[in-house]
Amino acid sequence: MVLVTGGTGLVGSHLLLYLVENGENVRAIYRNTENIQKTNDLFSLYKKEALFKKINWVQADIIDIPSLEKAFENVDYVYHCAALISFDPKDEELIRKTNIEGTSNIVNFCIDKSIKKLCFVSSIAALGDLKDHENSITEETEWNPEKTHSDYAISKYGAEIEIWRGQQEGLDAVIVNPGIIIGPGFKEQGSGKLFNNVKNGMPFYTKGSTGFIAVTDVVKIMVALVNSETKNERFVLIAENIVFQDVFNTITKASKLKAPSIYLSPFMMEILWRIDCLFSTILNQKRSLDKTTARSSFSNNLYSNEKIKTTLGFEFVAINQYLKEIMLF
Repeated sequence: MVLVTGGTGLVGSHLLLYLVENGENVRAIYRNTENIQKTNDLFSLYKKEALFKKINWVQADIIDIPSLEKAFENVDYVYHCAALISFDPKDEELIRKTNIEGTSNIVNFCIDKSIKKLCFVSSIAALGDLKDHENSITEETEWNPEKTHSDYAISKYGAEIEIWRGQQEGLDAVIVNPGIIIGPGFKEQGSGKLFNNVKNGMPFYTKGSTGFIAVTDVVKIMVALVNSETKNERFVLIAENIVFQDVFNTITKASKLKAPSIYLSPFMMEILWRIDCLFSTILNQKRSLDKTTARSSFSNNLYSNEKIKTTLGFEFVAINQYLKEIMLF
């Protein structure tokens, strides 16, 4: 039996589809039936409705220990995809509780139930910080606690520490650190929300860059790592380092829409995140842009995928081509 946490998100739902398609006996946890519908919708998007019925759903929450008891019954392998993604400073406590404490709970259950292997979905946000003599970020790049990191990045870094702690206690595990994950569905979450804004006429762009990867590549690599002899390793998962403007242009061209045409300079972005902070305080609403996110939109960090390519001999889907394909959904 394979257990998937976060099965109602972009990665988790695609992972469930991939596992079921390949004949795995799969269980997934959910917090409410509304979230399950999101996964059902994704299966329908791929015209795989019949496969959705093969998933064994168990209501549980990674921060509710008693609820996890039933979820872990007769489980051999675990894919921990569940996480809270937010860049609103008001969510700091909840982010850390969900991502760090929740991961700690999963690790403890894996050890207690003698799970054969755990695969944890982290993020490139949890990778280290480049030093002056370094050119690209790898799995070995050191985290600098003196530098500014988002609450989300800190929570993912803390979650990885829990994974390493589990490994020291005898748990076999692998960590994947994906870049921005693109895929169909989930238009109100993660990269889907960003791309949906572009399709809806967002006029602004920046010239920063980051690593991108197709969600289908993420799940294939996760399963390959779990089924391999590899353990106690982490892997950067990015297909390409791409400038945001180029990604936006590909989306709008494929959708036959007008590309963003107003360049946001770093100075303008500094003003915008402060305005967003002011209005969120006055109106008591969630932040849509924080300082760390605003400044990262101008970052040109390069991420290396050499380790996963060497380990699995994996060939990534070209991002521009994949974007064109998912625009058809």
